[in-house]
Parts: sequence; C-alpha cells; structure tokens
Amino acid sequence: MARRRKAAAGPRTWPGSFPYRSGRGSGHGSDRVASRLTDHVKQPAAAPTQDDNPGGADQGGRPPRRAVRPKDAASLILWKDGPRGIEILMGRRHHNLRFMPGVLVFPGGRVDHDDHRAQPISALSAETRRLLEISGTPARARALAYCALRELHEEAGLVVGRMEGETLRPDFAPLSYLTRAITPADRPMRFHARFLIAEARHATGEIRGSGELEEIRFFALTELHAQPVAKITAMILEEFEAWLATPAAERVHRQFIRIQGRDSRLPEKTPGSRAKSPGRGV
Repeated sequence: MARRRKAAAGPRTWPGSFPYRSGRGSGHGSDRVASRLTDHVKQPAAAPTQDDNPGGADQGGRPPRRAVRPKDAASLILWKDGPRGIEILMGRRHHNLRFMPGVLVFPGGRVDHDDHRAQPISALSAETRRLLEISGTPARARALAYCALRELHEEAGLVVGRMEGETLRPDFAPLSYLTRAITPADRPMRFHARFLIAEARHATGEIRGSGELEEIRFFALTELHAQPVAKITAMILEEFEAWLATPAAERVHRQFIRIQGRDSRLPEKTPGSRAKSPGRGV
C-alpha cells in the first residue's frame, strides 16, 4: 500500500518542476459529465518496473555523450465538466521513481510494437489523422492513437472502446489532436510525444492505479495551481485551456504548435495553413 502524502502548507515543488499557474480562463466546452466512470481510486502497492511516461523526461540524469533518439510516445488528456468546473485525469509519479517523483502527469507512454496491430472499432477523424500524420505515417498515426488509449487503460483502468477478453478494441472517433513535444537533446531520456484529447463521457470503468502512477484522479484546473508539474506539462495545460476556450467549430483553424528544444513553441506547418509565430494567447 503506497503511503499517502501529508498536505503541505503551501505549493510543493520538486527539482525541475513548479506549481502550474494558468494565465488563461477556464472556459467550459461541454456540460456533459462522465456518468459511466467510477471515481474510486485504489492506491498502487509497488513502484513501477518501467518509467516511460513523457512527463518524466523533463529533468534528471547526466547529459548523454551522444544525443538519444526520441522514442515515439502518446499521452491522453481525459477531461470532463464536473461540479468543480473543468477537471482533467492526472496521476502523481511514484515517490520511488528516480526522476521527478510526485509530479503530476497525464496517462501516457511510449509506443510498443504491438500498438501497430490494433483493431479499432472506429476510425480516427479526418482532422486528427491529418495532424498525427504531420510527424508520421498513417500506420504510425494509428499506433499513436492506440498507445494513448492503451496507456489510459493500463495506468488508470479506464476504457475508451471495449474490451474483448484481455484485448482492448479502441474507439478512435472521440480523439482530438492537441500538440506534440520533443524532449531536448541533452536529456538522457527523450520522447517525441503526441498529446490527444477525449471527453470522459466516452470512457468506462473504475479508476484504479497500476503501480505506475499514484493518486490518479480527476483534478480541477482550479486546484492545479498548487500542484507540482513539469514545465512541459504546464505548457501542455496552457495549450489545452486555449483549445477549450476556442469554439468547437473553430478549433481546426487554430495555429497548431509543437514544443521543441528548451521550451520553444514553434508553429506547426499543416497542409493548407500558413505557419506564423505563435503568441502566448494562441
């Protein structure tokens, strides 16, 4: 049984992380609540055997002699409009992990070979597929989508799609694309992570930990200001809030960005769009 952390008198921080402070309003994009979820958290009993969540690559370790090639990865931002406003499913990195223990991250991990063999029950939307294919083949785009939903199931016990025995048949239709991020070259652990979005009403199951994340639950955006998050996670949260505040019909016309190097927000060159330098209000 993982020990619970005592509440601190103020914002808690770990090296390389800081409390998330939003500079934008938290607009409500939907009044639907995820009624099929059971928000009952079972604490993990042991430290994870592997550490492949993109949120843990922001800090730690000696710079490698040679740049490490980034591993393809995906994370899911599962959100709902709940009693406390907009809430996002996040988990706390295990306190025994070497890099960034206790920091909040989204469910996610690196792409596995078997992710290419997924049998979805619905296809990706044309827009989500188009944006994923900016940095990969059609097959890689499907593998990334499956990776995000597989990690949600493995780390949080939730299913977007249906289970057939021990096999996840993913539902790709609810997924939207937010952004991607590439870990700087001087990190010993690097990811090329794509961040996808889905409303929690599309998920079923009981929230439970697997050992990879502690205290996995829905966090209100209003409480994240006092929670420790990596810098990259804070930037992703800002992009999500901007996405949320944009009318649904206009989201496909937003200037998409990628986060690369030392926290650089670079305009994404999408087919038929004019890349421009993204401001903080994008």
